[in-house]
Amino acid sequence: MGALKKEDHVFTYADYLRWNDDQRWEILEGCAYNMSPAPSRNHQKISGSIFNRFFNYLNDKTCEVYAAPIDVRLCEPGQQDEDIITVVQPDILVCCDSSKLDDKGIKGSPDLIIEITSPSTASLDLKTKYQLYQKYGVKEYWIVNPLEESIMLNFLGADGLYAKPEFFAGEDSIQPRLFHELLIDLNEIFSRPEKSTEKQPPRLP
Repeated sequence: MGALKKEDHVFTYADYLRWNDDQRWEILEGCAYNMSPAPSRNHQKISGSIFNRFFNYLNDKTCEVYAAPIDVRLCEPGQQDEDIITVVQPDILVCCDSSKLDDKGIKGSPDLIIEITSPSTASLDLKTKYQLYQKYGVKEYWIVNPLEESIMLNFLGADGLYAKPEFFAGEDSIQPRLFHELLIDLNEIFSRPEKSTEKQPPRLP
């Protein structure tokens, strides 16, 4: 994440639509954050791997999966664009309510959001976005850590708060709480070579 665009101004989605600087921006509670430069190759590889598994699973279902960049306007019901002060571009999202989809992206909360974090975005992903996604009722929030090759899964409880997070790493497989039939092997997500159980032939001298 880059620096705030301006520190003394509350930006809205209407402001966002007027920016023509060829940069990627997010607005979090009125503060504008620069998303440039583009993510790393490994980030994109992990994102594509996760996206493909959701896409294949949801192919014949009503829920839809999208990958960045796509604008998500987090807002209260009936709130107008000029009053919306939070616009995010999650790495991956799943939306099961077609009424939230329009030509601009998504207006309202997706059912599931996945952010692939980095040292420069960790604070926002773990704190600021965590609180915003909880506030606006995103049911399931994953934070993927490429450096640690781990995933933290947060799921919204009946009280409207994220329960104690679940952590997945090593040889684990992760199962979305919203889609119990989908099981994703972390070895495949992080492109780890499978451990061979076969005895290797002796090396020739």
